[in-house]
Amino acid sequence: MFKQTLALRLLLSTILLFVVSLSFAQSEPGDKIIGEWLNEEKDGKIEIYKTGNLYFGKIIWGNSIYESDGQSLQKDVKNPEEKYRNRQLLNLVILHHFEYKDGIWDNGKLYDPKSGKTYHCIIKLRDDKLEIRGYVGITLLGRTTYWERSVK
Repeated sequence: MFKQTLALRLLLSTILLFVVSLSFAQSEPGDKIIGEWLNEEKDGKIEIYKTGNLYFGKIIWGNSIYESDGQSLQKDVKNPEEKYRNRQLLNLVILHHFEYKDGIWDNGKLYDPKSGKTYHCIIKLRDDKLEIRGYVGITLLGRTTYWERSVK
């Protein structure tokens, strides 16, 4: 009886320790980019989130998110694919399928609704700013922009 009680207490203590350690566990290193970011021009805010092991970003605010009537949301009119031109810019996913490895978010794409172009992209976190390098073909043929974390 004593051995069973001791074994049960040990098992319960182990479970409790495991549950407590989970609550204090740090998130994955790649999750450091999760949150809200202002683009370099400060005219758009993007929310970066994680689905499974991949990272995505969607537009959650913009200076010119509404049409001139102030009510209607702007559409993705510059999209090269006609079937997408009716999509609203608000909540439009512009960062797609980024994987985190060794301090870099890679293998994803960046869609620029201002131009309607999609770029391969690499993201790095530098001093709490995102360094976003969009490119065509190779990284040398691209442009870098910096996003700042949005203060709520």
